[in-house]
Amino acid sequence: MEKEKYIPEVKSQLRSRSVQVPEVIYKASGIKILGIRIKSLLFSTDVAIIKNNNANSIIAVYPFTPQLSIIQSILEVAPVPVFAGVGGGLTTGKRAVAIALQAELLGAYGVVINAPTALDVIEDMRNAIDIPIISTIASLKDDYRAKLNAGVSILNVSGGANTANIVRKIRSEYGKELPIIATGGPTDETILETIDAGANAITYTPPTSAEIFAQVMKNYRGED
Repeated sequence: MEKEKYIPEVKSQLRSRSVQVPEVIYKASGIKILGIRIKSLLFSTDVAIIKNNNANSIIAVYPFTPQLSIIQSILEVAPVPVFAGVGGGLTTGKRAVAIALQAELLGAYGVVINAPTALDVIEDMRNAIDIPIISTIASLKDDYRAKLNAGVSILNVSGGANTANIVRKIRSEYGKELPIIATGGPTDETILETIDAGANAITYTPPTSAEIFAQVMKNYRGED
C-alpha cells in the first residue's frame, strides 16, 4: 500500500483565520480547466470570504440579475480562478450572452448558467465565448443531454439530497469523460458519497461572515 505523502505547510499568523474546505474534497479527481486542476469550488459572493479561503476556485452565482460590477469586483479580489454566474433564467437572450462575453474578457475561467436557460441561448453563448459554459442541473427532469449538445462543457449538479443519485445517473450515461461538478452536502460522508457517485469536483458553501464573526466575538468575550 502506497504511503501517504507528507506535505510541509507554511502558515501566517495574520491569516490563520480563514475558511478551510473539507479535506475529504481532495479525494476527487478534479477537472483540468484552462490548464489548472480544480477539485474544490467555494460558493460565495462575499469578497472577504473569497479573499480568505483555501479553495481551488470560486463559483460566484447569486439570486439577482448578473451585473458586471459584481463580477469585476470578485475577479479583482479572488486569488484563484472564478466561474461567474451570467443568468439564463430571468436574465436571458442577448443580455446573458453579452454578460458572458464580458465575464470572459474580464478574466473569468468559465461562466455558469441557470437551469432554465434556453437551448438557443446556450448555442449563441457557445459561439460568442471561448471559456467553458457550466450548466446547473437541479433534477433529472432537466434536459442535460440537450444542453450538452447545445454547447455546455461542464454540468454543475445541485439537487439537494438527491445530488449523488443524479450524478450517478449522468455518469452511467456519459462515462468518465464528462466533467461533473456537484454539491457535496454537509458532512464528509455526503461529500464522499457524491465523489463515489462520479463527481470530479465539489462545491462548498462556507459559513457566512456573520457566523464567523459571532464565533470571534464569543472568543473575545471568553465564552466557550
